[in-house]
Amino acid sequence: MCVKSILIGLGKSALACLLGIAASVNLFAQDHFNPKGTGPSTYTAALQAGLRASLPFEDEQDFEESRRGFIAAPASRQILAANGAVVWDMSRYDFLLEGREFDTIHPSLQRQATLNMNFGLYEVVRDFIYQVRGLDLANMTLVRGNSGWIIFDVLLTTQTAAAALALVNEHLGELPVRAVVYSHSHADHYGGILGVTSEAAVNAGDVQIIAPTGFMHEAISESVYAGNAMSRRAALQYGRVIPSSPFGQVDSAIGKALAAGTSGLVAPTLLIEAAFEEHVIDGVRIVFQNTPGTEAPAEMNAWFPDQKVFWAAENITATVHNIYTLRGALVRDALQWSKQINEALYRYGQEAEVMVASHNWPRWGNDRIQQVMRTQRDAYANLNNQVLFHANQGVTINEIHNEYQVPVSLQQEWSMRQYHGSEFHNSRAVINRYLGFWDGNPATLAPLSPSESAPLFVEMMEGADVIMQRATALYDAGDYRLAMEILNKLVYAEPSNSSAKDLLAAVFEQLGYQYESSSMRNVFLASAQELRSGAAAMGAARGTTPSSARAMTTSQWWDAIAIRVDSKLADSMNYTINFSTPDTNQNFIVEMSHGTLSNIEGFLLPNPDVTISMNRIDLNTVIIGDRTLAEQLRSGIGTAQGNVAVLEQLAGVLVDFDPGFEIMPGTK
Repeated sequence: MCVKSILIGLGKSALACLLGIAASVNLFAQDHFNPKGTGPSTYTAALQAGLRASLPFEDEQDFEESRRGFIAAPASRQILAANGAVVWDMSRYDFLLEGREFDTIHPSLQRQATLNMNFGLYEVVRDFIYQVRGLDLANMTLVRGNSGWIIFDVLLTTQTAAAALALVNEHLGELPVRAVVYSHSHADHYGGILGVTSEAAVNAGDVQIIAPTGFMHEAISESVYAGNAMSRRAALQYGRVIPSSPFGQVDSAIGKALAAGTSGLVAPTLLIEAAFEEHVIDGVRIVFQNTPGTEAPAEMNAWFPDQKVFWAAENITATVHNIYTLRGALVRDALQWSKQINEALYRYGQEAEVMVASHNWPRWGNDRIQQVMRTQRDAYANLNNQVLFHANQGVTINEIHNEYQVPVSLQQEWSMRQYHGSEFHNSRAVINRYLGFWDGNPATLAPLSPSESAPLFVEMMEGADVIMQRATALYDAGDYRLAMEILNKLVYAEPSNSSAKDLLAAVFEQLGYQYESSSMRNVFLASAQELRSGAAAMGAARGTTPSSARAMTTSQWWDAIAIRVDSKLADSMNYTINFSTPDTNQNFIVEMSHGTLSNIEGFLLPNPDVTISMNRIDLNTVIIGDRTLAEQLRSGIGTAQGNVAVLEQLAGVLVDFDPGFEIMPGTK
């Protein structure tokens, strides 16, 4: 029972068990100094000691697999942009190579973070498949075709992708890129496209780009429509605002971190439409398996029947993934995810001798592959089924994360540990998918905002002094989640109360040290830093690059404009626009009505307020943000007939989003 409580929770019962069994406390070394924060409490240190004793650290197969096939590392552990800026720095994680145990890191997460120190070029299948790992969050996988490379996923940035391909050319000989496969619609798998090829090469037919059906819609809707908010939250999830150290960001579960370079997007030339679709690419036979509704709404696995190699995309990695990702995205379908893995297991897994993925490291041998596939299949199915088992007995979205427990048998499998997702936010996501955010209690259906309700709570708790005394006692006793409950109310009620913010930061810090999920660790530690020092200045969201502008549809651009409309300012406006792009032979009606901008393709009105014609190639300058539509027209690029003043009206109600908006109160 004691071991079970250690493995599944961070509550006081687990701590009590650990205090009883911990033989020693590994106090944190002084040469890694955390100037503004605190070291691990005795409760946190005891928790980590118990985990070291209870988890199967004697199983080192992952380490053997992660080292297998190593060819060479780059000469430098940094990748620089053309202007000299550092876009990737692997050396900031060298503390993980010291061979020491840090009480500020969950032992299982430290193990994963050490495994993710892979850095360089690896051979996966002799003379056929190679991987570059550790040069970005994702891996670049290269398949040798008859005349060149077929690249599966091209990392997040132009700079890291170019560095990865340069490493390959240096050690394997330079070959042309014949095809690029985007496994799915997340930017860390397509953003580096211009580091391995060019739009000209794709347009000329020299390079084929292959993606799952729905790719462009999902890529744009996720990274553009909610891009500003998602970038802000991603900074928390991936710990981009905190230094890398034993006290800070140590890993991102599926890789070390997000690179900081520039990203692009070139639209696919071949979409995989069917559930299973076979193609011969540069002489290589590949069967693609569409897996919608799994790790991404548009995603696909691949099977190499002649070599018995299974490409698992991001559907099977070395961690349980996110059903709900903290940066924000559509809630995923845990049951569908499980079923797609099961489909792959019985369709390909019975024969597979190598399994390779877009993150972490490959697996070799059929027994090993089936073990990992079954473990991950069962993890997602159990999450779905057991959460609904509880929900159907009345457990709500606000309770499930304290009720759902991963089976002990699964907890002993390294491949399903909670490094990226966690049972806490994943279990809530399952309920949200089926039942939504409401827990059935009318009091939570339309609640007050925290800043409105918190003052009453503070008043009823007899003020800040009483709360601080009680919270301090809870902190000293290791009851961090209880301390968080009351301190959070106080901080919302009194955003300028620095003592409350400092104590809440200390609470967040201890919880961050204890969480196995890198996502949760990073969120808690980054929020602690913001409470102490204020929110860090944020660069602009990755936004629309020239290549992604050219890839985006005109309708998607108008949809993105519509999100920036302030309805309160626009509510009295009513106008219509006929909008045409002659070079693509497309027509649109754009309408402002009831404070809302809408567009539809394929129609024109007989009497619009204004008719605008502009070639799509010239509109790209507007989509990128270099010029406005009105500026292009004034320069003689395109034509306008009618009341051109409606463009000024539209411009007057558009809001430029702040990429560093406040999340915790009193941090701006």
